Amino acid sequence: MHPLSRRLPSYGLTLPLVLLSLLLAASPGLATVILEAVDVPNDDGTALGLTWMGDLAEGDSLTISRAAYPDTAWSYVATVDAMREGYIDQGLSRKITYVYKIESAGGRPALSGPVSPSASFLNTSRLVMLAVLALYFISVLIYIKLAARGREFFVRRISGLNAIEEAIGRATEMGRPVLYVPGIDDLNNIQTIASMVILGDVARMTASYETPIIVPVCKPFVVPVAEEAVKQGFMNAGRPELYNPDNVRYLSDEQFAFTAGVNGIMLRERTAANIYMGSFFAESLILAETGFSTGAIQVAGTANIHQLPFFVAACDYALIGEELYAASAYLSKEPKLLGTLKASDLAKVIIMVLLGIGCITETLGLTSFADLFTAR
Repeated sequence: MHPLSRRLPSYGLTLPLVLLSLLLAASPGLATVILEAVDVPNDDGTALGLTWMGDLAEGDSLTISRAAYPDTAWSYVATVDAMREGYIDQGLSRKITYVYKIESAGGRPALSGPVSPSASFLNTSRLVMLAVLALYFISVLIYIKLAARGREFFVRRISGLNAIEEAIGRATEMGRPVLYVPGIDDLNNIQTIASMVILGDVARMTASYETPIIVPVCKPFVVPVAEEAVKQGFMNAGRPELYNPDNVRYLSDEQFAFTAGVNGIMLRERTAANIYMGSFFAESLILAETGFSTGAIQVAGTANIHQLPFFVAACDYALIGEELYAASAYLSKEPKLLGTLKASDLAKVIIMVLLGIGCITETLGLTSFADLFTAR
């Protein structure tokens, strides 16, 4: 029996397709090709994979056609090199059953059995990544639990935090106010939330020194949060009577109108210490240059790496990138912040170890380790 005839029943072909395939196989003098269509694993159910084998030579090309079973209206799919390992047909519908045909210039057409794409519940090729993420979140929960129980964690002292106290002390000596700018983003930005935590501690220090603090705000929703942070800072210092709600000022939610308003505060009130913490964009250099021209001590921090060079160039101290988040955890001692910070540190150590192992295995020509972390 011809090999193609033996393979057809495994596809579950109906009688018309079986007869057609047998007639094609019986044609003398033509090359024999066997085509198989299968569902692609670990996908969303919109792709089918084609593989073929037979009497094919180097340089031959195959024309792939597709029909919605049981219709026989063939539509062109692609023309591929006969020597390639296979072809994946994408953009299909899970509600349709397909049958495929391939043709070569010097051979008879080959038909596949009817097959429908199906979605996979779980992408098994990414199980290692799932396990890594699960371990990270478990470590976050463990560290948060330990911090809530009073466990002391070491957090490196950031030099920019020391500079904040130094700047507030200088403002106190000069009898001039402190300016705190919490960025220009709304509360849905994590940098603004971290800035509010730092603002509470800055307000506590200014209250203890009896130094005025001015907080210009760009977004309306940030105003009540900033007011509460400053008020809580004064209460923590035991000086609630010094709190002045008028010093938390909403200026404008337009970027450069807000920038002009902050510059006006610097020039009119001659602030001795300018602190910029949060999300900044093109206004960063304008603010920092104006503050530099007034002779104020300036401390800045942002996770927007495209603005960091401007703060580094124009400010006395800068919190770089994630130091902004570390500062909020260091100052607040909030268990959730501390737990997330320590879990992130642990994750970095593990990633560095895995990168080292990966470099060694790749250098030795062992690719199996790197394949574990390749998302397909």
